[in-house]
Parts: sequence; structure tokens; C-alpha cells
Amino acid sequence: MSVANASAAGQRESLKEAEGLQEPPVNTQLVVRSERLTSTEFLNLLRSVDELHSSLIRLAPLGSLRFSSTDSPISGMPVLLKDNIETRDMPTTAGSLALADNAPGRDAPLVTRLRDAGALILGKTNLSEWANIRSSESISGWSAVGGQTRNPYDGERTPCGSSSGSAVAVAIGLAPAAIGTETDGSITCPASVNGVVGFKPTVGLVSRTHVVPISHSQDTAGPITRTVEDAAIVLTAIAGSDPADAATAEADARKVDYRAALDAGSLRSARIGVMRFLLDGYSAETRAAFEQSLTALRAAGAEVVEVTEAPADYRRIGGWELTVLLTELKHDLNAYLASTDPAQVRTRTLADVIAFNAAEPRETVLFGQDLFERAEKTSGLDDPAYVEARSRSLKAAGEDGVDRMMRDHRLVALIAPTTSRAWTNDPEDEDEMQGSASRLAAVAGYPHLTVPMGLDRGMPVGLSFIGGKWEDARILSLGYAYERVRPSTPRASYR
Repeated sequence: MSVANASAAGQRESLKEAEGLQEPPVNTQLVVRSERLTSTEFLNLLRSVDELHSSLIRLAPLGSLRFSSTDSPISGMPVLLKDNIETRDMPTTAGSLALADNAPGRDAPLVTRLRDAGALILGKTNLSEWANIRSSESISGWSAVGGQTRNPYDGERTPCGSSSGSAVAVAIGLAPAAIGTETDGSITCPASVNGVVGFKPTVGLVSRTHVVPISHSQDTAGPITRTVEDAAIVLTAIAGSDPADAATAEADARKVDYRAALDAGSLRSARIGVMRFLLDGYSAETRAAFEQSLTALRAAGAEVVEVTEAPADYRRIGGWELTVLLTELKHDLNAYLASTDPAQVRTRTLADVIAFNAAEPRETVLFGQDLFERAEKTSGLDDPAYVEARSRSLKAAGEDGVDRMMRDHRLVALIAPTTSRAWTNDPEDEDEMQGSASRLAAVAGYPHLTVPMGLDRGMPVGLSFIGGKWEDARILSLGYAYERVRPSTPRASYR
């Protein structure tokens, strides 16, 4: 069976249910609707579409595009992977020339789960190099390996990151699903500004083994799709325990069939908290789209509750988070590099990567590596400053943050705009990033879903649903219900 034949029916169903989402380009729809494309023709079509947006680094070898016939809803679904997730048949670079030859010939456990469920792994998507942790001035969607991924709605505006290529590839129809990774905002932000669905699961629901790391406290992989239903299908496939990742010890006991758990009526009588304390940071246009979404939620039976006060230490979380990320980056990346083949990866430590970048002009042509340099100076996981920062940030974001707000107001979820419209890539432009809902869920390790909610000056913006630990099914169900009642908006156009 050809790739097109295997996935056509499922993709048509998903697109029908995506009413209100932005249309993909006409030539992309041929992938969905044709039932006569061979595997080679399918890949050639993907290449031609991708040339317009620079979302892909490489496609999988043709001979690897085989799937097992299963009863799984994901069987035959084409899936793309962010290029920090290992596969046995392609290099895994994290966008860095230091890892250009990194091909250890192994699948990450989440990839094994996808293949076993019958998914077709199409290839690797570009990303913000090293998942945006190399420099405080990094450019979202740019890597030395893949170049600049562009926002399909305006090429002069950011695709956000670090899962830039994954979000753009889904937005333009190269695949119905892609896997991104998030430490703080790296799934939800690119999904939001490219007009697609993105889901960051509870940390520990999905294995991180053989994924190029930043932080074992906050890293997770998750789906980027055109619909919440497709996100639920993908999550069901990739969730589960992994003996090599201690954080996933509870995953098998906690996971459910997330698609079966979706309930179009889940908004009825649901108490949902508006994180009003965040809204001043967003553009007026995004706030207007958000208010329209609140009206739709109320009409669907939700009880919308105003949460006006931020958690007590909310403004201090960012500083603690950075200490945690930089300390864990050195520890976790050194461990990852040590697991690679020294014949393929000659940079065996973070210090080696820093030296490689300093000697390689193609790596530093646009920005430096100040965060790498700061991480290299950290003192390890026993450092009292790190231990304190992790304890304080986790308490402030979780126990005294999301948990307290939901308990005090008797909520099932918190909502806010995910971020404002995509900003320009010009560092001198005043149209900069405006507002973000990602930090609390990221630091606490809690689930965070973004669903398209409207437009801001013709650019897509998303609505965030955030819940408590292991509340992944509930959050997906609320987003699924919202898809069906969200306000009608003019369609954004590709440029």
C-alpha cells in the first residue's frame, strides 16, 4: 500500500474536523486527497512544498517508510520528528554542526512506540539550534544545519521555537502530525503562531531517552497537529514508562486512551480560571480574540472565573528557572554526548561544543553562545544554589502556583492567550514578543495545550489550557470541546 493510500482517509477525516483552521496551500492538499501517489511521488511533493518554507532538514530514506498494519488509530499516519529526537535511519543534529554526523543507529523509545503503532516516520524537522539554549540572543527557527525556518503566514515574522519546523510542517500540510519538544514554550509557542494545535504533556508521561536534552526537570516531547483529536491519538501512542527514564515510572499507570477520553460536552459546568494577571502583557488584538473565546466558552456552559492575582513568587520564577536549566544543561548534555559514538561526535562535553562553535564561523555568524558559557561555569547538581532554585521554582509554579489557583477557585483548568502574534525577526523592531502563558506549566511540569483561537493583525494566535499534574486527558478534552465552539474568524492567508 502506498503512503498516500495508507493515510488518505485519516487525513481527510482530520481536515474535516479542523473547520475554522487556516487552509493549507492548494498543492499540499494533493497529498491528502490523491490516492494514486507512489511513496517516491509523495516524498517529492513534500520536498517541493517545503522549499517555500524551509521547515525540513531531511526526509527519511525511502526504504524505511514501511508500517505494520495495526488496529491503532495512528496506523499509516505520517509523522515528522524534531531533529533532536534520535532515529535509527537518520542523523540527529539538534541543528548543530557539532552533531552533523551523529547517527548512533538507535530509535528513541518514543519513536519505537510510534513505529510499533504503525506510524510512518517521514523525516526530521528543523529547530532552533540546541533548542534555543545556546544564546540569550538566539533566533527562533534558525540552526547552522537547517538554516532559517520561516513562518508561512509572513516570512519576515518568527515561526517561534524551538520546535519551529515541526509546527510549520504541520501548518503547511507536510504531515498531519509532528513531534516537538518543550522545556518552556517550545511546543506551545510555535504551534500558536503557526495556527496549529500543540500539546506539552505532564513531564514524565513521555520518555526523554535518546532525545538531546536541556533539563531533566522540564524537558518533554509532545504532539503538534491540526486538531486536538490527532494530538490525542499521537499522545496515546508515545506515552508510557521507560526504565531508562526515571521520571516516567508512573506513566504506564497514568496513561489512558486519550482519544477515547475526548468529550465534546466537557465544557458544560466546567469552572475555568482566566489568568487575568497575565493579560496586560499581550497585544490589544490578542486580548480581543481572547475575550471572544471567553464568550464562546460561556455559551458552551463553562463557568469562567477571574483569577486576578498572580502567585506570590511569580516574578521570581524566571530567575530560579534559569539557574535550574543552565545547571541541568551541563550535566544532562554531557551525559548525552558521552552516549554517542566518538567516531561520529568528537565533541564529548559541553566544553568541547563551546570550543567547536568558537572555531566554526558558520555557528556564530548570527549570535554567540553566552548561555552555553554560563552553563559550563555551573557547579553541578549538588550545588546548594541549584538545589534551592529547583525547590523554590517548583513550589512557586506548582504547589503555590497552578495547584493553589485551581484549589482556591475550584477550577478544572486555567486559560490565557498562548502568546501574541508572531513578532518580526528584526532585533531592532519594536514589534517584539508580547505575553506568554508557558512558564507556570513548564516549571511545574504540568500539561499545557494550545488551540487556535483567532487572528492578531492577520496572524494566528492560540488559546492555552493548563491543568494539574497527570490531568492530560481533561485538558485535551476541554480543548477538543473548545474547537467545536470557538468563534468564526477570517482565514489567515499564506504569503
